[in-house]
Amino acid sequence: MPKPKKAARGKHRWIGFRIENTSTREELKRLLKANLRGSEWRLFDMLETRESTLAILKTPLGDFQQIILQINNSEGMETLTSSGKIRLVRKRLNETLGNDPSDTV
Repeated sequence: MPKPKKAARGKHRWIGFRIENTSTREELKRLLKANLRGSEWRLFDMLETRESTLAILKTPLGDFQQIILQINNSEGMETLTSSGKIRLVRKRLNETLGNDPSDTV
């Protein structure tokens, strides 16, 4: 069966955020499941720093505003950037770390 055309897949947004006190990808997924109930999302990138963890979620456009609110209302989590392109979110997160923007998270 052929892959659906781009328009049929729907619009989505990428959200870059910071979270404190998480050590593994599985732990982060459990935390997100608990805090983002009722919203559709998929965890893509995760990068641990000394102080916190940076991560990128993909979400449908319809859930975007709700997920932003849920992340920012969760203790130890804050959104840093969002875009319709993952490349831009990765670049902005790298800039917050002081890394070369051409690197990827």
